[in-house]
This record gives sequence, structure tokens and C-alpha cells, in this order.
Amino acid sequence: MLQTIQYFKGYLCIKVWGFSAERFINLCGNHNILLWNIINHGDYYTMCITLKGFYELKSITKKTGTKVAITKRCGLPFFSQRMKKRKVFVLGFLGCLLFLIWTESFILSVDVTGNYYITDEVFEDFLKKQEISPGIKKNRVDIESLEKAIRNEYNIVTWTSARMEGTKLVIQIKENDLSSKEEEVEKLQEGAGYHLVAHADGVVTSMVTRNGIPKVTVGTEVKKGDILVEGSIPIYQEDATVKRYEYCVADADVVIESNLSVSETFDERYQKKVYTGRNKKRYFLRINNRSISFPLASNTYELYDVTEELRQIQILGGMNLPVSYGVKNVREYRLEDRIYTKDEIKEKFEYKVQKFIQTLEEKGVQIIEKNVTINKNKSIWKMQVQFVVNQKAEMLQKITPQDADIGE
Repeated sequence: MLQTIQYFKGYLCIKVWGFSAERFINLCGNHNILLWNIINHGDYYTMCITLKGFYELKSITKKTGTKVAITKRCGLPFFSQRMKKRKVFVLGFLGCLLFLIWTESFILSVDVTGNYYITDEVFEDFLKKQEISPGIKKNRVDIESLEKAIRNEYNIVTWTSARMEGTKLVIQIKENDLSSKEEEVEKLQEGAGYHLVAHADGVVTSMVTRNGIPKVTVGTEVKKGDILVEGSIPIYQEDATVKRYEYCVADADVVIESNLSVSETFDERYQKKVYTGRNKKRYFLRINNRSISFPLASNTYELYDVTEELRQIQILGGMNLPVSYGVKNVREYRLEDRIYTKDEIKEKFEYKVQKFIQTLEEKGVQIIEKNVTINKNKSIWKMQVQFVVNQKAEMLQKITPQDADIGE
């Protein structure tokens, strides 16, 4: 804080040498003249001094027989003097700055990603109906209402997110994905075929075949990679021998009941961040990869976290300039050794299990049974989860010439 005040008041970097430079420093302290960044170079000293203090040095230099020379002028007053000679530059800079600040209140571009079936043209028409287009003010856009309107308008959209990035409105959507079989069908070359194979070891619990020749029935035990439905259909001759094979993409709803195991470990000992309540704010201007922070003083905390709020400067059309500004919040903390309680460990394990279950459900996996065991070995807690699941087989395997015994 002190250096920030001195920056606005202005200060000097000086060089002191002569008969008794140490006495010079002591007398400055006795006369309440502030000195800082004092460095001993052997034959001379360098230091920083306030403008007011510099004008009070005449009597002290006479008493000590020292000499003083200014090496650098720092601070806002000296910067302002240099800028007075460049009035056009200053006015132009201020004008550009005001213009950029003014444009920050508008949406200058709209970026839509994740759309495949919904074309850009269709989505632009939808946004126009919502009265959203480049040039409108940001406060006219309700992000939450926009996300809800997108989901209501298009049933194919399963997830959407909208946010402001500077003067750009970024909209991300996720559409219903094609099943793995449909994706493979799109990649098929004419005359190629695919088997439907098991994705895991288990037992077939249900089966409905639409295309291909089934190789298993309900209740059959299968191994991962076993063929469930063949994509090669034999064409027989009159003597019941195979004349040739017709190839297709095996298509069936085959559900396999299988076992799935998941394990997690946690060390009961950990270090917790305890914030001391001391924090500093650093405002900064970033040009390309170089940053200038205000105040200019460096951070003095031994352990600290830094959170950064950054805003990119953009111009018309949403083009990003290589200039950004923001604020860094520096928070001091100390590390304390802690031990998780049994309830805390249980809570962490439950969170992991729920996240895994959520992932399975998103993939269409049905959980039939779940068994959880938690054990402790010394300071390590271990959780083992055994799932019994029903999952639809969707793994396709391309047919190679060796897969079919082609007869004549």
C-alpha cells in the first residue's frame, strides 16, 4: 500500500557515495526522511527517496561529506510530464479506451457450438425470434431463460449452456448422439459386414434380433468379444452347401447381465488450507503474454492462492485484441495437518460412488445390485464396490475374410 502511495506522489532512485554514507542514512532516519530499497554496493549505496525528502538533503550532505546523484525518476508526476508533450497520443488513447469500455456493454457476436442436426441458419432464425442478435445490450439477455427456450424448442437437444465472454455470447449445445451401431453404419463401405459382439463377460438376459443370424439365446453365458449376432448370412445351393455369404450390419437388442468392480482409496491424513484472512488485490493489464500489475510491489506471502478475473478487450465483430485487464486476488493461507473422520471418509466414498452411478446411467446401464465394502489398513481407507448391471450390447466387429467359411 505504501509503495502504491509513493508511486502516485512520485519518488527518486538515488546514488550516495563519499566520506560517511552510513551516517547519511542514519541522519535521514533522525530527520524522518523516508528511505527504502537500500542496497550496499561497496563503494556506494543506492536507495529510493520521496520528492519531499530529496529537497531536505542539502544540510545532511554537508554534515556527512557525501554526494548524491539521481539515477531514476519514478511515479505518476514524471509520467504525466512526459505525456504532456504527447497530447494527441493521450487524447487518442483515452478516446479508444472510452470506446472499448462502451462497447463492452453490447453483444457483438454470437458463437454456437455443438450443433449438428440443427443448422446454423435454423439456429439464427430461432435467436431472432428470441430478439437476440449482434448489437443488442447484454442486460437484455436472460441466460437462464435462453437455455430453457433452447431445450423447449428442440427435443434433440439434451444439454445446453450459454455464457458471456467479453462481447461474445457463447452458446454450447449437445444433441442426442447416434448410437455406436448407427455411427458404424455410416462408415460402412459397400459390401462390408459387421458382427454384434459382447462388450463384457456375462449372461444374456434378453434378445430381439432385427438383422443377422443370432448365435446365442437368453440364458447363454458369454465372454467379452464373443459373437452374439453374425453379420454374414449364408446362401445355400440345392445340395445344402454354402454357395456364398451376404454381408450386413448385425442389428439386435441384446442385454447382458455382467459384474462390474470399482475401487477407491483415501489416505486419512491430509493437509488442509487454513486462510489467515490476509489478502491483497493486484489490478493488471496484460498485453500478449506480458502483464503489468498495480501496485508494482511483489507478493510477500509464503503460501497463497491466486484467483484471477480476466476480461478480454474485443472490437467490432467479436475480434479479440491482444489486450486484457482484470484483478488478481491473492489470499494467504497456512497448512495444518488433519485426519479425516470416519463420517468424512464415508461421505467422500459416497460421492465417488454416486458420480460413477451417474456415469453408468448416462450410458444407459441399468444397475441391478450394488455391494459396498470399506476397510482400513493402517492409515489407508479402501472402498470396493461390486455392481451387477444390465447393459445393451452395441459393440460391432468388422467381418474379415477369415470370419466366414465361404463355400462353392
